[in-house]
Amino acid sequence: MTLSFDVKSATLSAVLLGTLFAAPASAQSDVDPTKPKKHFTVTQPAGLTGADAQDIYNRIKDDMVSGYRLSLEPYTRSYAGWARYNTAPYRSAQHGERFVNNYANDLARAYRLYEKSGSMPAGAILVKDSFAVTQKGDVFSGPIFAMEKMAAGFKASSGDWRYTMIMPDGSLLGTTNGSGSERVEFCVSCHAQVGAEQDHMFYVPKAYRLDVAD
Repeated sequence: MTLSFDVKSATLSAVLLGTLFAAPASAQSDVDPTKPKKHFTVTQPAGLTGADAQDIYNRIKDDMVSGYRLSLEPYTRSYAGWARYNTAPYRSAQHGERFVNNYANDLARAYRLYEKSGSMPAGAILVKDSFAVTQKGDVFSGPIFAMEKMAAGFKASSGDWRYTMIMPDGSLLGTTNGSGSERVEFCVSCHAQVGAEQDHMFYVPKAYRLDVAD
């Protein structure tokens, strides 16, 4: 894989993010958080290996985190220091074919056991940050997806998980039982497919699992 750099701005595709949302006034700056400070172009994007994806992530992670931190969600300031349970970013069909990473806070430490993790306690948070690589090889920061276990009775159909999606510029797309709740109902219905047996959690694909069960 070869990475070339172009400091010229590129228009963010609505296909990649589902829809375009203006950054809140507090987030406006001369830097577009959806793009790395240097615009990546990847040659042969269809043939990216796990090592290639990790290299891209290493280069843009700081920019991604800076964008997410423009939101008011506390975990956007800390998640990058949590345990990560995938060996390299991997494409997720459920997240728009973006490359994602799986992070979990201390209360969700049992996630390392995957199918044997059981039910999570209130306060457990699972986070996926994301980036996209287009067919032309352009690289863009993607949304951050989070699920936080709430107190019993929060929402029966979600297994008491609150789903939140934050755009790369820190703007909120939606959060369960809150602003834009209808926009994250897809998350609720998708995770409900595994239901109580897996506490509504999907796990890292086996090919990318970090073995930290001990």
